[in-house]
This record gives sequence, C-alpha cells and structure tokens, in this order.
Amino acid sequence: MPGSETKGGPVMPALTLDPEVVRQARELAAIAGQPIVEMARTHTTVSVERAVLRLGGLDGADPEDGMPWVNHLVDAVSDGCGLEHGVALPAWHALISGGYPSLAALASDAAAGKVKFQLPEGMDANAARMAATADPPKPWIYLIVATGDIYEDIPQAQAAAREGADIIAVIRSTGQSLLDYVPEGATREGYAGTYATRENFRLMRAALDDVSRELGRYVRLTNYASGLCMPEIATLAGLERLDMMLNDCMYGIIFRDINPRRTFIDQRFSRQIHARAGIIINTGEDNYLTTADAVDAAHTVVVSQLLNEYFGREAGLATGQLGLGHAFEINPDVPDSFLLEIAHAQLVRQLFPGAPLKYMPPTKHMTGNVFSGYLLDAFFNLCGALTDQSILLIGMMTEGIHTPFLSDRDLALENVRYVLRAAGRLGENFRPPPGGFVERRAQQVLAESVDLLRRITAEGLLHAIADGTFGVTRRPADGGRGLDGVLKRAEGYFNPASEFLEGREQFLEAGQS
Repeated sequence: MPGSETKGGPVMPALTLDPEVVRQARELAAIAGQPIVEMARTHTTVSVERAVLRLGGLDGADPEDGMPWVNHLVDAVSDGCGLEHGVALPAWHALISGGYPSLAALASDAAAGKVKFQLPEGMDANAARMAATADPPKPWIYLIVATGDIYEDIPQAQAAAREGADIIAVIRSTGQSLLDYVPEGATREGYAGTYATRENFRLMRAALDDVSRELGRYVRLTNYASGLCMPEIATLAGLERLDMMLNDCMYGIIFRDINPRRTFIDQRFSRQIHARAGIIINTGEDNYLTTADAVDAAHTVVVSQLLNEYFGREAGLATGQLGLGHAFEINPDVPDSFLLEIAHAQLVRQLFPGAPLKYMPPTKHMTGNVFSGYLLDAFFNLCGALTDQSILLIGMMTEGIHTPFLSDRDLALENVRYVLRAAGRLGENFRPPPGGFVERRAQQVLAESVDLLRRITAEGLLHAIADGTFGVTRRPADGGRGLDGVLKRAEGYFNPASEFLEGREQFLEAGQS
C-alpha cells in the first residue's frame, strides 16, 4: 500500500526536465512568497492568540452562552488593552496579579467583566513571560468518513480500517470554516460532515488506536485545519495525536471567501504547530481543478504547490510532512486524457521527489453512471501506481455523496487493491519516449508555471489571488471574512508559542536583560 514516503519500488523513468527551469521555478516561488511571510511575521490574528491560550491549557466553554473560554478571554484582553502585543502578557499578568488558580478561572471572571487587563512592564512583564512559557506536547489508502455524528463515524472508520484503509479522514461539517470559534465537546448534528472539536478528535483517535491493535498495523487519522480557526484546530490536532491535517495556504481564501491576509497569517502559525507535532499536511490544489479546466489550469496547480512548499519549509515543515495535493480531473472525453494525466502526475512526482504527495480521484466528471465512474476510478488508481503517488484518496462510484454505502467503500478498496496487485510494477516497464507527448506536456506545464511565477513576483501574490489566478475565483486582499481579526504586531509583541516554535530559545534571557 502507498505510504507517507515513496515506496522505493518500481517507478516510471524520469522525464527530461531542464534543471535550470526547475531552479527558476523554486526561486520565483520564494520571491513571490517572501512578502507574505513578512506579513505573517509582523501581524497576528484573534485565532492565533486563541491558539496561544489553548497551548497554555485553556479549554472548555462558558456554560451560560456556550462560547469557548478562549474567545471570551481574547475578547476581554482586546477590549481592555488591545491584542497588538499578544494575549500572553496581559493574560498571564492578570493570572499572577489576581491570584487565579487557572486560565479558566481568569476567563470566567473576564467574561463577567471582573478583570481589568493591562500590558505589564519591567519586572511584571518578565514575570508574565516566565509564567506563559509553554512546551507544546509532542504527539496510506486514504478514505473519508463523514456522517455528521461522531458516534456513527467511529464504527464506519473502524470498518474501513478492517477493509484495508490506512488513513481515515473525517470531513468537517459544512460551514465550520466560517465559524470564528471551535465548538466544544462531542457532536452529533453536523451537516455533510462532523464538527472538528477536541473531544471528537480524542474519540476517533481512541477508536482507531483500538482497531490498530486489533489489526496489528497503525491506522492514521486526518482532519481539517482551515478556515477562521486554523491555528486553534492545528493545536487541538497536535494535542490529540492526529497524523495528518488538511492545511493549504489558499483554499480558505478561494473556496470559503476568508480574507487573504487572515489566512496567510493563520496558516504560518498553524504549520509551525504541525511541524512541531510531526503532523503531515495535505494541501488543496486539487480543488482548483473543480472550478477551472484541468488542462488549461494545470500550471496553476504546480505554482500553488511550489508556494505551499516554500511556505511550509519556512514554517519548519520537513519534506516528509509536505503532502502536496493534485488531482485526476481531466474530462475523459478529451483526446489523450489519460496521457495528459500521466504527464501532470509524473511532473509533480519529479518536482517533489521526497514529499508524500496526496493524489485525489476524479470528481467533476463523475456523472452518476456508476459503471463509467468505477472505470474512471480504476484509471486514477492506475495513474497513481504508475507515477508512484504516496497517498491515494480512494474514489467511489457515488462520489457526490460524502457518506456513501459501506458496500461502495468496499468496492472502491477492492478496485485499488486489484490495480496495485496487477500493475504495481508497471512504472519500471513504462518508458515514455524522449521528446514524446508525455514529456512535451510536462515541459509545457513547467514552462507555463515559471511564466506565471514571474508575473506573480512582479505583481504580488495578493494581487494574483484578487485577479482570479487560482481556481478562477477573485478574492481581493481587503475582502472576505475575518479581516477584522487581523492586527499589526506592536513593538514588544510577545507570543511564547511562536518563540518556542521558531527556535528562539534565549527569548526569556533577552526579555530579562
């Protein structure tokens, strides 16, 4: 079965790609990404600050209104002295000076208006820094579960594992990306998915631990760190030992209309958390091809992958944690569609040889004809095996339904098992001729990627997103949800988690000098 790293088995011979063009592509991606990183380094968001409190151990919700304590405490600090210096110094100063036994007790009084927050100075600031210092806990067939009810998800996930799934992904409830808080507790009312909460993470991880012991192999768990609470959900995933998280630098911007500035700032902090927790990220380039033509827009997928690679590495992710995404989405009526898919998949495999690539099945052209759909999924599995993809998200006949019949999952797993048994060694025997159709197409897409990156470096990534470059959806830098939660860091901003995650181990001594 494909794992999180390349299998080391038979692979298709490499296509001829100009190393200078590949070098230019990465160099241009870094140039395009640097202003975004600088923005993330010099700004914070309400969700980043809430994640700091969660790393400090604050959990639970106000029984009066159901709002998480982290939201109440961040709001109270914001109203009292602002968040430009971070939530940590005012919160831990109030914790110490007020004699509170816990952050939860402080948050309760803050919600009732009983705490006056201020930015500490001098020795008081040093004491707050010391108190806030935290060490975050440390903690590949891919199949989706998403009933909306965590207690229904669990037996379905265990059944999928017994049938051969290596990774279980719990799709989030529709619209959770737009919530500016993380729900608390176990949930049973999600729509087209199950809410991402810490308790739901804990329950599913425990269930998969049980079935892992039963099967004698480890079954991985995936969820989604995206939307307005990306850093917080990443934190909860680390605390509850999730293995993978959907985490993309642009998905929320394009498909959920979340403000670009908010998203880029949040994704950097969330990826620092993932890096420390050993979590593999999955990026969402496959989604571009659901709204844009998979042939015409192939180069935008590569450009986004290069940007995701740059942003991920800058945040501390290792190559083995970069689960860059792409998809098998070319219209099957296009002549030579399968050869085009091979060219695209092989190009991505060669550009990112050590990354655990996540290959997505056909969705846009699944018509409801289950027989042609089953055949299309088999072609997808064949392309994945041929080009040595690392993670195969298994396609199903009833692809339009998030929670298909268990029998459909069984047939999908049977399909991929057959293809891998029958054609697992095809890569070492398949040799596209030099200068042939497959190689020329890969070279063309790479050249188009470099051209687009040149335009992005000249205009700026935020402008390119506003212009509809990715997924043909226009998202201006000052539009979308969550912009009001973005703040420029003030001089002296303090975030104990960032200091730790970025490896600045001497920050306390510096603060005391």
